[in-house]
Amino acid sequence: MGTARDLMIGVMDRALGRPVAQGELSLVLAGAELLDLLGAGAVTLDGENLVPGDRPEPCGDPLLDGALAALVPDEPHETVDDWLWRRGRGLAGEYLTAFEAEGLVARPRGSWLRLRGDRPLPVDSPARLRAAHRWAADEPVLATLATFLRLRDDVPDDCPPPEEAARTVFGAVVEALTELDAVRRRRAIENAAFANVWRGA
Repeated sequence: MGTARDLMIGVMDRALGRPVAQGELSLVLAGAELLDLLGAGAVTLDGENLVPGDRPEPCGDPLLDGALAALVPDEPHETVDDWLWRRGRGLAGEYLTAFEAEGLVARPRGSWLRLRGDRPLPVDSPARLRAAHRWAADEPVLATLATFLRLRDDVPDDCPPPEEAARTVFGAVVEALTELDAVRRRRAIENAAFANVWRGA
């Protein structure tokens, strides 16, 4: 549990050296939440469809409880891909806001930009210590998610292979990130073409 939190703290600790775009981070955070919900038995997979438990218990983490409440309870159940896009919309900002409210991060004096420029950084806390331990220990799930954000090159060779449910989530996250990149590239081309027309090029 707490994978999304540990991922977010680790990303913020590394943001000055290897900044991560909010869109990519939000999608990967949604995937991390889903992995924790699967691990807790709050949801299962029927193929690629998410099936919530009959009476899922609260997780004790307001952010993860928000993810739990966001699950579609009735059929037709949404797919992992649909979940990533719906839950992931603006999720990095939600985590940052929650961390600020909990006193887990602090902004350098005079800073007002969010996740850009003078970024807020994690303060010393048990949460930061736990996240640092998981990152240093090459915990398999966290290490895999970090590769998706290009914060590490690969997963250690001695990591056990992920279970089927985790493989499904990992695959969906990679597809969503690829789709996001394609959309951005298409928009950049369209904007460039529009600019050329506007200039009469």
